[in-house]
Parts: sequence; C-alpha cells; structure tokens
Amino acid sequence: QVQLVESGGGLVQAGGSLRLSCAASGLTSRSTTMGWFRQAPGKEREFVSAASWSGAVTDYSDSVKGRFTISRANGKNTVDLQMNNLRPEDTAVYYCAATISSTYVRRVWASRDLDYWGQGTQVTVSS
Repeated sequence: QVQLVESGGGLVQAGGSLRLSCAASGLTSRSTTMGWFRQAPGKEREFVSAASWSGAVTDYSDSVKGRFTISRANGKNTVDLQMNNLRPEDTAVYYCAATISSTYVRRVWASRDLDYWGQGTQVTVSS
C-alpha cells in the first residue's frame, strides 16, 4: 500500500519561512515525479510545484516562483518544499502528490490526474 506522508506545516508570520517534506512508502524501486498542490477554503486545489525523479526538471506556479524551492533527494521518493517570504494568501492545506513516472509532464500535473495523494498539512500565514 502506497502512502504519502507530509510534515512541516504550521503557523508563521508574513515574511517568514516554512519547509514542507513528503515521504512516500510502498514505492520501493519505482521512480516517481513528486510535487505539491494547495487548497484554500472555498477555492479549488491548485498546482504549486513539481520535480522530476532526478530533480533536474522543476516547475512552479507563477504565484510562488522566486519564493518557493522544490527539491528531491537523490534516488529517493521524497520531496521537500522550501517556502520563503510567505504571504497571507499562501494560507492553505498543502498536499503532496506523486506519479509513477521519472519524467515531469506539465499537462498531467495540470489535470490533477495523479497516482497518489497525501492527506495534507495546514500552512497558515498571519499578517
């Protein structure tokens, strides 16, 4: 059974930083693309960032580009999201997601038709 477990959410003041981590279990010897979505109250779940298996290919939404950095540990089904200069509008539940593919394909992630999802971790940014 595959599980994605997120950690690192919390409460932070505007301008502060948080680091989210996600670890996948049950995917031994499978190469994955992993990334993050978020969902604020009353809004649709939106793409935040994703990275290929090697971490060489990354993608970000325009709203977080330049503030968030995604990273992959070499050869592991884990993904981290370093979030700097946080804004109140970043407040949301952040979800880790993964596909069984070593290659990042934007249209797949845009469709949200992914193989696995985590339970989510709350990020709250106060003004």
